[in-house]
Amino acid sequence: MQDLLSRLKSLRRPRLLVRTARIGAATYSRNRDLSRIMDYGKPPRPAAAIVWLLDSESEINQQRLSRDASYSLIRHVEILVALVGEATLLAPPITRPQAQGSIAAGAETDQNENGR
Repeated sequence: MQDLLSRLKSLRRPRLLVRTARIGAATYSRNRDLSRIMDYGKPPRPAAAIVWLLDSESEINQQRLSRDASYSLIRHVEILVALVGEATLLAPPITRPQAQGSIAAGAETDQNENGR
């Protein structure tokens, strides 16, 4: 699982594509979108979907880079939106640190004690 997230983080794509994918991920519906993109009935588990999506994205990115006439910007964005959406499902939930003992709380205390 962590390896997949590392692969996702290492992707380097134009900012406009990434930004569009993040915006699209806000309305991502796994059952609706992933089923259509993968042409499956029931979507696979998030890890399996990410592997498939990474492979598909790599192929379509090669088309983009080689300026292939069959390149579809819409398809590329759909795949990137699905990748962001699936990564959200796979990533561990973000928890807020407790006020006591957190680094942020300690930094505030140090600054206040030093008179800053």
